[in-house]
Amino acid sequence: MTVLAGIGFTAPWVLLGLLTLPILWLILRAVPPAPIRRLFPAVTLLLGLKDDESVSDRTPWWLLLLRMLAAAAIIIGLAGPVLNPSREQTGTGPLLLVLDASWAGASQWSSTLDQIDVQLTEAGRAGRTVAILSLTQPQAPVFQSAEAWRGRLPGLAPTPWQPTEVQIDQALAAIDQLDAGFDTHWFSDRLAYDGHDRILTALQARGEVTVYQSPRPVMAILPAAYQDGVIQLTAQRAEPGPNESITVLAQGRDPAGAMRVLQSAEVEFPAGETLAQVDLALPSELRARITRFELQGERSAGAVTLTDDSLRRREVALIAGTLNREGLELLSPLHYLTQVLIPTADFVDGGLLEVLPANPDVIVLADVAKLSDPEQSALVEWVEQGGLLLRFAGPRMAASDLGRDAEDTLLPVRLRSGGRSVGGAMSWGEAKGLAPFPENSPFYGLQVPGDVSVTTQVMAQPDPNLADRVIASLSDGTPLVTRKALGLGQVVLFHVTADAEWSSLPLSGLFVEMLDRLAVASAAKSREDAQFQGTTWEPIQVMDGFGTLSDAGNLAGVDGVELVSGTIGPDLQPGLYESGKQKLALNVLSEDTVLTPLAWPSGVPIKGQEVTNETPIGGILLSLALLLLTVDVIASLALSGRLGLAKVAAVALGAMLLVPEVQAQTPEETEFALNATHELVLAHVLTGDAQVDDVAGAGMRGLAQTLFYRTSVEPAEPIGVDLERDELAFFPLLYWPITPNQPQPSADAYAKLNAYLRSGGMILFDTRDADVAQFGASSPNGRKLQQLAAPLNIPALEPVPRDHVLTRAFYLLQDFPGRYAGTEIWVEAAPLDAEQIEGMPFRNLNDNVTPVVIGGNDWASAWAVDRNGQALLPVGRGYAGERQRELANRFGVNLVMHVLTGNYKSDQVHVPALLDRLGQ
Repeated sequence: MTVLAGIGFTAPWVLLGLLTLPILWLILRAVPPAPIRRLFPAVTLLLGLKDDESVSDRTPWWLLLLRMLAAAAIIIGLAGPVLNPSREQTGTGPLLLVLDASWAGASQWSSTLDQIDVQLTEAGRAGRTVAILSLTQPQAPVFQSAEAWRGRLPGLAPTPWQPTEVQIDQALAAIDQLDAGFDTHWFSDRLAYDGHDRILTALQARGEVTVYQSPRPVMAILPAAYQDGVIQLTAQRAEPGPNESITVLAQGRDPAGAMRVLQSAEVEFPAGETLAQVDLALPSELRARITRFELQGERSAGAVTLTDDSLRRREVALIAGTLNREGLELLSPLHYLTQVLIPTADFVDGGLLEVLPANPDVIVLADVAKLSDPEQSALVEWVEQGGLLLRFAGPRMAASDLGRDAEDTLLPVRLRSGGRSVGGAMSWGEAKGLAPFPENSPFYGLQVPGDVSVTTQVMAQPDPNLADRVIASLSDGTPLVTRKALGLGQVVLFHVTADAEWSSLPLSGLFVEMLDRLAVASAAKSREDAQFQGTTWEPIQVMDGFGTLSDAGNLAGVDGVELVSGTIGPDLQPGLYESGKQKLALNVLSEDTVLTPLAWPSGVPIKGQEVTNETPIGGILLSLALLLLTVDVIASLALSGRLGLAKVAAVALGAMLLVPEVQAQTPEETEFALNATHELVLAHVLTGDAQVDDVAGAGMRGLAQTLFYRTSVEPAEPIGVDLERDELAFFPLLYWPITPNQPQPSADAYAKLNAYLRSGGMILFDTRDADVAQFGASSPNGRKLQQLAAPLNIPALEPVPRDHVLTRAFYLLQDFPGRYAGTEIWVEAAPLDAEQIEGMPFRNLNDNVTPVVIGGNDWASAWAVDRNGQALLPVGRGYAGERQRELANRFGVNLVMHVLTGNYKSDQVHVPALLDRLGQ
């Protein structure tokens, strides 16, 4: 692009046409030719005569100037003039765009794409071919036209990993395959990584390298840690700077299953520091709901840390068959289990029938042989619903007939009577050690210490299913731990005691690791390779570069050791992984990650990613030229006498009438229109009462959320509508709360309201006075409604009949309560000739949507929720109040579905289902 006097020209050679303007001036000046004067006596006969049509002997100078300006405007307009042009040197030859394209650049990705678009535009003007190389997804660069690459920009996206060594090698190989030299524009993410210098050296050998990067430092959050009863959150920035604070959001699902911000905290970076930490003390129930922490305003995978079982303390009920002996704590059958689980679990105290309603994660029965029938049936039901029953043997179990004749439901195998004693003072044999764990065992990969020995055990009877249920055995092959599935849960039996009476297993670290593998304790401990050896983890959800989770699809399982010690990349993506009942979060950053800023060599030019907004003015100049030529035609006709003054005025007036009147739209109106139309939006009428308007907005937000989670309708954030200023056609439903003091709309506003009602919109008038009055003018709100509705074109109304489509648009309803209940709801009256067809449970009513619904039950207060999705105002008391709120939400759903689908549910195809639901 050539820049002249601050204006850029994409086709500057066209400006050479300006050199022809003097020639054009001379030509126009010579036409028509000047008359030759000759003496002719007979001309005296013409004296006194008037010529109605006269022709100028020369073209007036102002008309010549007009034509010159028109010609100049055409020439300059065709030269592609651009205001505020980019002044960068475009260079010549091929251009390679290199992208780090990692999570560190995700927050500024839109700016990166804008800058790439500018680079493609400049390259296209200069006739340069372009290739793009992403270092996180390297492919052989192919140099093509800039326009060919422009359509592929939406497909470029950052990845949740930085370039790995394998990808660096692939990128170097791709660069080496390029024959000719080229310049490089490198879009950097500002973070250092191994192999960066090798790529830079290879690119500098081919041509000039220019770096583009955002001045904003990279921020990230480390994995959350649970220590000393609090969640420790650590944020990190790549470069030290001034004092700065950022908000950490704890997100999870509320009791209704909706994603919410459950807690937030401010993290403050001290001046000159790169780390900032904050502690969150949350109750265990709330802590268990958290699924992720993220830095507010940072849209990248590094600004998100997922949670897993490490934050959720398991709830465990410990029940022993014998009471603790006073003063002999080490002989308690639950002592060692308690010591193992205290750091990572919460205990549920009480008897078996007392703890089952609390639905603990694990129930441990230590030497419990007999269960009552109610206990047996309740415990079986709990296990079948997904519980883990962990049983330990002991003298009571060995002496009982439990599982002798037939397999007990709550035992994985049948047992022999008595116990087996080896290695004791009264035994000829030696204590037995543990055999290596088989591959099908959850303990596979754990190292068996040589000092773990077993002196006594309960024996399993031979059975066809025995081999499949043994997950740990002694060195002589006898079972030590057996397991079976029961419904969605499982039953596990340790054939030794939970204390050190029968074995030294509870005294070893292996005992802790075995409980971890069984998901008895949480995973809130360091991730060591030994704990994950022999395990396979299936990906459930994976994270993209922006921190968004998506289904893992058909991704293959990952070896446990690779999961905790491997490098994140295309073969090991961050996300949630599962093995059995355990979940593990693999985040972009680990506890030891240190963000290191990238230092470029001094000879490499570094530029920001600010984009200069160019304004093409070629169209404006061509339009101006057309206008000037139009004026030239009119002036030429007038000078030649072919167009009188009256005709000139008529032509000018006609031209003015042909130009349509266009009312410019203000930026505020444009923004309002975009917000109201990008998704379905519910709206409420602004009354001027701040409290009422806030409740109305919260009510529409609550209704929108209810629609989102229960139907296929996904409304956006609701909007408050000013009847005097805003367009109403964008909204299918207007909620209009009535207050005694709200102003009367103007005539223009009523015109818009009547047009809105005629075009299919619906207004829900809510007098909000059902607690003090019935429908009518018996309250100030009712009287105000009559004044407001008088100028509206409202049809005849009637109370909602029992067969109206509002009673079945989505839910089957007969009452329509809000915060209050009891008043009638009025809708458009049915036609007088509406008849009930035989075999149908409802009449064939009017086909149109009722334009108004009028009531006073204060629905917005019942729908209202805060930003966290919690109910804003009370409705009734206790269960009855929540039931009333639920019916109010259902009425709102029916109302919106009626607006969007009309009398769809009146079609005969729905009759069988409706009759079945109605019990008819």
